[in-house]
Amino acid sequence: MTTLHPFEHLTPSFIQDAIESLGYLCDGRVFGLNSYENRVYQVGIEESEPLIAKFYRPARWSREQILEEHQFCFELIEQELPVVAPLKRDGESLFSYGDFMFALFPRKGGHAPELDNMDNLFILGRMLGRIHTIGASRPFIHRPGIDIASYGHESAKLISEHFIPAELKTSYDTLTTDLLRLMEQNWQVCEPINRIRVHGDCHIGNMLWRDNAPHFVDFDDARMAPAIQDIWMLLSGDRDSQQAQLLEIIEGYSEFCDFNPAQLRLTETLRTLRIMNYAAWIARRWEDPAFPHNFPWFNTVRYWSEHILELREQLFALQEQPLQLYN
Repeated sequence: MTTLHPFEHLTPSFIQDAIESLGYLCDGRVFGLNSYENRVYQVGIEESEPLIAKFYRPARWSREQILEEHQFCFELIEQELPVVAPLKRDGESLFSYGDFMFALFPRKGGHAPELDNMDNLFILGRMLGRIHTIGASRPFIHRPGIDIASYGHESAKLISEHFIPAELKTSYDTLTTDLLRLMEQNWQVCEPINRIRVHGDCHIGNMLWRDNAPHFVDFDDARMAPAIQDIWMLLSGDRDSQQAQLLEIIEGYSEFCDFNPAQLRLTETLRTLRIMNYAAWIARRWEDPAFPHNFPWFNTVRYWSEHILELREQLFALQEQPLQLYN
């Protein structure tokens, strides 16, 4: 007998029942939105704007960890920062229905920011400076941090033992051993690292640009990490392009928050960890039917060959001089 994945119980009627348990009246319109880690839906509400309902993946975060994410958003809202925070109902922002925890959000429009526009980068830098000032005011107690152990060693172990094709295993194991050694050296050189609450997944898909300003969404990956974690993901192109982009971002950032240039040495370490963790994330979710459907190229010899090639490029990047802040 085939066991259903928990998310397969999220039928339109279940979703509407969950929302109506909070006193809303749904109008029957339920549209799935692009999300894999959790399940997110736009749900029509009678005589009102639609709501965005986010059903958290069971067993990923504890209730305390999710509430820390929400509290961070509320702190940012209190300082009039443009983030899309959960809605409260009777003072609560996290709800339970059946075996799921879920939250509701207002529907907001917008488009991805244009990162080749230097003015936009300056604005993003200012916003991140404000976010990080608040993020540095207190730590997360329950949410984990971004580190080499969980993002690097655990990811490499999972892939090596369960997913890498036999003919590529030696190459993968040798390469990841070298990568982890270099990353640990870079990390140690930068210690002590000031870890603060950060967005954690600060790419253009998690920003809505409207009214000439970015609105940050989806703090699901908020963790304790060095500030550069939210900055390096805005950099793209060749080294000269990234250098120019960095200076523009930091110019805006520094209006509200001091940036330690020593953290620039962590840029390629964090990029490498993200690449390794991304592959392991898909691997850990492979029993979720949405993943083989949406990532059909994963777990093929071609994918792992290209993954190894990408990691080899990172091996060279880790040995290059980091970007600099010029006076």
